Order: sequence, then structure tokens, then C-alpha cells
Amino acid sequence: MNIDKLKHQHQDIIGAISALRTLAQAGVAQNAADIARLVVNMSSTIKLHLAVEDQALYPALRRGGNPELARMGQQYQEDMGPIAQAYDAFARRWNRPESVRSDEQGFRDDANRVLRMVHERMQRENRDFYPRIEAA
Repeated sequence: MNIDKLKHQHQDIIGAISALRTLAQAGVAQNAADIARLVVNMSSTIKLHLAVEDQALYPALRRGGNPELARMGQQYQEDMGPIAQAYDAFARRWNRPESVRSDEQGFRDDANRVLRMVHERMQRENRDFYPRIEAA
């Protein structure tokens, strides 16, 4: 199974998280418009990524005849639910410059918590899940 597109999306999302960190360190209020725009753009990539996983990757693993990969896919899909919900709430809260500007510390706290979960999840996939898919 070719998962190059999924891996590329991970790179894009990790790059966006890094850019958000840089903008926040340079000043949340001063960069509120860029932060909100980046949250919106990153959300598009994340939504597409999750849709491809849910509609193509996980079903293919279930049909693939490798019980270990099918089980792993099921577990990864289930584990993603709360992370996706947390990210969705984050994106809805911080997708407007006014929201970011009016609650700098809230943005920082939320970003640290939610984006860490997203980043750690992608690292687990890159390290543990994707190599097994590619090896099969």
C-alpha cells in the first residue's frame, strides 16, 4: 500500500505546528491574523488526512488479510477519535484573529495541549504504524 501522500501530509502538518510556535513566540496578538489563517489552512490538511485514513487506509487494512495490521488500524482509528475532537474544538475556537488576539494565554495553553497531542500521534504513526504498512 502506498502511503506517501499520508506521510507528506504529516510533514505539512508538522511544518504548520512549527510555524504556529514561531508566530506565538514572536507575539500572539501581533500575529493573530497569521495564526488564525494558519489554523484554518492546517485544519483543511488535517480534515483531508483523516478522511483518507477513515475512507481508504483503515478499510484497506481490514480487507488486506494481515490480522496484525487490521488490529493496529482499528486501534489507531479508535485512538484518533478524542484527538480529532480536541483539534476540531481548537480549530473552531482559534480560526479568527479576534479570538486569538482577545485571549493570548488561552491560545497558548490550548495550542500547547492540543497540538502536542496531534504531533505525538503523527510521530507514533511515522515511527510505529507506517513502517509496518510499508513492510507488508
